[in-house]
Amino acid sequence: MPSTLVHVALAGLLAAALLRESDFSRRAVAVVLAAAVLPDLDSFVSPFLAGAHRSLGHNALVPLLALAFLVYDTRVRESSWLRDRWGTAAPGVAWVALAGFAVAGVGLDYVANGVNLFWPLHDQFYTLNGRAGLSTRRGFFQTFVTLTPDEVRTTENLHYSTGVDPSPGAEPENVERVFPLVWAGWQLLLVATSVGVLGARFARSREE
Repeated sequence: MPSTLVHVALAGLLAAALLRESDFSRRAVAVVLAAAVLPDLDSFVSPFLAGAHRSLGHNALVPLLALAFLVYDTRVRESSWLRDRWGTAAPGVAWVALAGFAVAGVGLDYVANGVNLFWPLHDQFYTLNGRAGLSTRRGFFQTFVTLTPDEVRTTENLHYSTGVDPSPGAEPENVERVFPLVWAGWQLLLVATSVGVLGARFARSREE
């Protein structure tokens, strides 16, 4: 599964791509990176609330509530609270931070091995995974959407192992706690690309 470092790397690419020149700064990038880390904080709740990891912070409701707030604050209100409180760059940074949370934080786990997308309204883990292609015999085919999954995964029968909570229930004294950094070649490539792209963007901003 993607580590927190990999989530941060994808958020870094979003920050480099989406932050406007006038908004781009170390502080703004840090906000976007922090937003991508927030969903994984639910792993610290998992030892006390079974199934909290990939549920409490990894659902669609949190980013939808944040989206509603940003729309109201930046499109409906006469005066933006974010702009008044944090400066002219705040609304733009907030929008990119929301993308970091939803795409790099929740979305990456959604396509990797699943999130409890509608928790707590509906307890079921979903994964966006499959294949799509064109065949000379079958025409267009896809396996992303299946209406009859082989197994329904819920907080009662699924536990995601983390360094904080390796296994369900009480941990033995000699339990190994593993905190992954990069778990595959594509993850290492993503991290290296993010570092390079952000470095180039910071270098360019210093020259201007």
